[in-house]
Amino acid sequence: MARVKGAMMTRKRRNKVLKAAKGYWGAKSKHFKMAKEQVMKSGNYAFAGRKMKKRDFRSLWITRISAEAKVNGMNYSTMMHGLKKAGIDLNRKMLADLAVTDKAAFAALAAQAKAAL
Repeated sequence: MARVKGAMMTRKRRNKVLKAAKGYWGAKSKHFKMAKEQVMKSGNYAFAGRKMKKRDFRSLWITRISAEAKVNGMNYSTMMHGLKKAGIDLNRKMLADLAVTDKAAFAALAAQAKAAL
């Protein structure tokens, strides 16, 4: 029986890793061993980054809502509590967008939140 060599599949696998490591600094984009280590590490960073992105955006939204709530004479937690009591279900992303783009609408929401408290 003929002997099967794995050269083609090995080359394919190595090229896939080297392609993923394209643009990395120094030997990390040229040498398979270093490229493989860096691609694995980069994958971990990318995974963590996708989780941190959500935290960062939520924190940005809260900061924007808080700043606009202060202009309307209340703090962030009071504003959110008042909105909940008033039965207004707007998520933080939409509230932050209103705080930046439509201050009059945000002021109306703040007035409703104050009235509910």
